[in-house]
Amino acid sequence: MSFVPPQPSKTHKDENFPVASVLIAPAHRATIMAFYRFARSADDVADDPVLTAKEKLFALDDFESTLKGRTDVISDAVPLRLALAEHNLSPHHALDLLQAFRMDAVKKRYESWDELMLYCAYSAAPVGRFVLDVHGESEATWPASDALCAALQVINHLQDCVADYHNIDRVYIPLDGLTEAGFGVEALDLPAAPPALRVYLKSLAEKTKALVVQGAALPGQVRDFRLCLETAIIVKLAETLTQRLIAHDPLSEPVRLTKPGFLIWTLAGLASGLKTFARRKLQSAEGDPS
Repeated sequence: MSFVPPQPSKTHKDENFPVASVLIAPAHRATIMAFYRFARSADDVADDPVLTAKEKLFALDDFESTLKGRTDVISDAVPLRLALAEHNLSPHHALDLLQAFRMDAVKKRYESWDELMLYCAYSAAPVGRFVLDVHGESEATWPASDALCAALQVINHLQDCVADYHNIDRVYIPLDGLTEAGFGVEALDLPAAPPALRVYLKSLAEKTKALVVQGAALPGQVRDFRLCLETAIIVKLAETLTQRLIAHDPLSEPVRLTKPGFLIWTLAGLASGLKTFARRKLQSAEGDPS
């Protein structure tokens, strides 16, 4: 009997950050959405509370087999396979992403920040790299993209640290810092973070802020105008959420943007992107010998 993936837990409209928004050129949007649906479906398998680790790994193997054309068993992988073939794109970013979901299937804890960053290299970096590849951008943009994508991932981990622990017994908060602060993962059950734990969570948000600073170079590096605007918005949202995680306790309150707040910071990011693109065009014109 073929494996049937669970119903999607959410759509691209439910994400913290834009996914193939109207800013993305229509010619690229369908391909990016095919990648998103593939990733969302595989992620839901890895997070399924009923499936065993072995069942999850078998299902994720089906995702890979479908992506490589050996089977059509995973319906959400077929459109991505077709899109990759149509645009002559490699499947390696999607295959890297599957490695992250395999980690999620068997791994519940992360010992250190470095270990978490290794996870982000598979769970986050491939997403940004794929979008850049779809737009024909240079691989020189990857370091800034990797930093920004890792920041987005850790923001989600900090926002959802209580829910991840309660719902799927998964803790992305590095254990070495928890131990140093005098706590175990059970502290995530507390109604509010004690001072020492609050200091540690704030330090993780500060590290994430440093990643956002690295990623802020990305809008100025991409050549595509629409992608410049999209990435500038994502940078602004990441900056805002990181500051909120520094200032607030994710154990005692939801650290998220309201719809009006999301709109305000989206517009601020859009303005930033327009300035970045205009500045780059001016610099290019000034450097034109003609």
